Amino acid sequence: MPTFVPQRLELRPETFAVERHDTEDIVATGDWVALVRGSEGLTVIRVVDDSPDGWRAFAGQTAHELDVPGMLLSIVAPLSAADLPVFVASTYDADLVLVPAAHAAKAAELLRDAGHDVKA
Repeated sequence: MPTFVPQRLELRPETFAVERHDTEDIVATGDWVALVRGSEGLTVIRVVDDSPDGWRAFAGQTAHELDVPGMLLSIVAPLSAADLPVFVASTYDADLVLVPAAHAAKAAELLRDAGHDVKA
């Protein structure tokens, strides 16, 4: 049974794009927040002007070691239960959980209801 881990989350004010790039030209520009290189290409998360097709991000503010089970699941599970799509980028220190911008307020409400402390 998964463990629920209540966390402090911040809904970042920026709007993000999640894109696939076939070249690595964007790497040198610094116009990105996260890069993930896969066999199919480069996935890029970057800040964009406010866009209805963009994504908003919940950033984890709860410090923890890498071996703490349930950290990401505790955030993603309530969103998944409500059929909200998510995209996740993880760093050594935190997770960045993105939801479609149009659903950011609903996602914040769901995360609060699940027991997280969400700063919006």
